[in-house]
Amino acid sequence: MNIGIVCYPTYGGSGVLAVELGLALAQRGHKIHFISYAMPARLESYVQNIFYHEVEISRYPLFEFPLYTPALTSKIVEVARFAKLDLVHAHYAIPHAMSALMAKDILGKNSLATVTTLHGTDITLVGLEPAFLPIMKHTIEHSDGVTAVSNFLKQETISNYNIEKEIEVIYNFADLKKFHRRESSDIKKNVAPNGEKILIHVSNFRPLKRVADTVKILEEVRKQIPCKLLLVGDGPDRSSVENLCRELDLCDDVHFLGKQTELASLLSVSDVFLLTSETESFGLSVLEAMACEVPVVSTNVGGVPELIVAGETGFMSNVGSIEKMANNVMLLLTNEERRKLFGKNALKRAQTYFDIKTIIPKYEQFYEKVLNNSKIT
Repeated sequence: MNIGIVCYPTYGGSGVLAVELGLALAQRGHKIHFISYAMPARLESYVQNIFYHEVEISRYPLFEFPLYTPALTSKIVEVARFAKLDLVHAHYAIPHAMSALMAKDILGKNSLATVTTLHGTDITLVGLEPAFLPIMKHTIEHSDGVTAVSNFLKQETISNYNIEKEIEVIYNFADLKKFHRRESSDIKKNVAPNGEKILIHVSNFRPLKRVADTVKILEEVRKQIPCKLLLVGDGPDRSSVENLCRELDLCDDVHFLGKQTELASLLSVSDVFLLTSETESFGLSVLEAMACEVPVVSTNVGGVPELIVAGETGFMSNVGSIEKMANNVMLLLTNEERRKLFGKNALKRAQTYFDIKTIIPKYEQFYEKVLNNSKIT
């Protein structure tokens, strides 16, 4: 198939999934055309069957804001005609799926199939804005195929937008050839020179991730166990979290690593992964930690319970339960046999349900179904 993939090029979960999906499909012989305003993260080098098309955004004095949506629509039309795309897979509904639908209208009803994958905040936050709600509903209902990354997100979509269209759940995945526990002793010596335990958190530092809670958890844990905290990523809350570390005199124990491409090595030196979000549609960072045999201490939100088995691969608590989460961390750090068992259980669950080898064929089957149905109509 010739497949166009429209995504945000940033380090968020939707962009990461889109790139990993495209790379896997390209390895299976499909031609993949990425369409975005910048080169997507994790698409670092030349790969056979992968093509990148940059959306050029014109700026006119008349318009106060850049007109990305029409520019994206025009680029999709251009690529579809030039590359003879069979379908466009839009990750994130606004503006990607909306632009794909407009491109299909321009090209003709049966010229291009559209698939929309719902990732989370496009449904639970952005789309619920009164200005966007009717656009979201229209976009979802008029896509040729719609997928969601968890059952939680599917149900949220149906209830929030009164959707009757079929939505297929295809879980996020991890490439276990890339994400596996490996020898990283040099990193461990650098981060924890005195053998301290290592906690890790990975996110885009948005308010809903509640990154400050990870620092508060560290403060509680280190009262009994020497430990360090690795904070991977960047975003709007980074400065406030750095200030909190100064206020609590934790600067020597918290490492702000910024955006990292080699996550598996960092996860491999970590003892516990922390997820403190107030909402998560799936939790891709959790899955990547599980693949590296790192048990997870998490909030009990969204699609996370579809990933974690409480008491077997990690522990879950209510949002903001600092003391409870700290206690759960200590249950793992004070019992190495339990921590390793949870890590092995986490890996087994990742292998069984969320391995890229299991998920990619589901997307291929879904594409085939969408194409067959669109031909009928």
